[in-house]
Amino acid sequence: MIATKDIYKSFDEKTVIDDISVTFDAGKTNLIIGRSGSGKTVFMKILIGLLRPDSGQILYNGRNLPSMRKKELNLLRREMGMLFQGSALFDSMTVLENVMFPLTMFTRDTWKEREKRANFCLERVNLEEAGHLYPGEISGGMMKRAAIARAIALNPKYLFCDEPNSGLDPKTSLLIDDLIHDLTTEYNMTTVINTHDMNSVMNIGEKIIFINEGKKEWEGTKEGIMNSNNQTLNDFVFASDLFKRIKEVENIMYEEG
Repeated sequence: MIATKDIYKSFDEKTVIDDISVTFDAGKTNLIIGRSGSGKTVFMKILIGLLRPDSGQILYNGRNLPSMRKKELNLLRREMGMLFQGSALFDSMTVLENVMFPLTMFTRDTWKEREKRANFCLERVNLEEAGHLYPGEISGGMMKRAAIARAIALNPKYLFCDEPNSGLDPKTSLLIDDLIHDLTTEYNMTTVINTHDMNSVMNIGEKIIFINEGKKEWEGTKEGIMNSNNQTLNDFVFASDLFKRIKEVENIMYEEG
């Protein structure tokens, strides 16, 4: 579990994160949504320790990240898996070598042990036949799956995903969503996903945080989104014609029922 308490962050006297307190649950896909420039990317960077908050606490099962020393922080980062927006695979390494990379960095396992673990992770994301290929030789969806395999190589307690469906077609996006959700449940990870993709929200969103102008504007479930009276949230969610139609159909069914 990750809990933040009263997180503030400003740049050049401009407040970017304004008093955000929230709990991210283990074994669930926790989604952070919001418009571009809302502060959600800054908030995630604060969560993983890339940015330091001006004030507040970030508690990893009771351990406060901002007060950690370098050794404690390194130990915590070993418990984290990261899925970057552009996959961030190393072009000069094979898929297998990319998945082995965090094992090389953070463990003292033998090469054979690292290879075995990496192959297991590739098998888990249905890429067992692609280990010998280079990132430039595989599709965008395969690159995402390879990046997921790398993210879970250390068997993390916490998984962070930054726009995991960026650049993917709708069908592949659904496959990536389902894979992340299945792994979250299987390994009981605390998964935090930054996204603006409402299809992802309605597909795998178990806990949803809506950030607007640096503040936590709304918190709830995907079912709660469809029935929310928060106008700012509604303006964001129902900006798409598809979700407008869904809302209209629900209203008609409610009136007729």
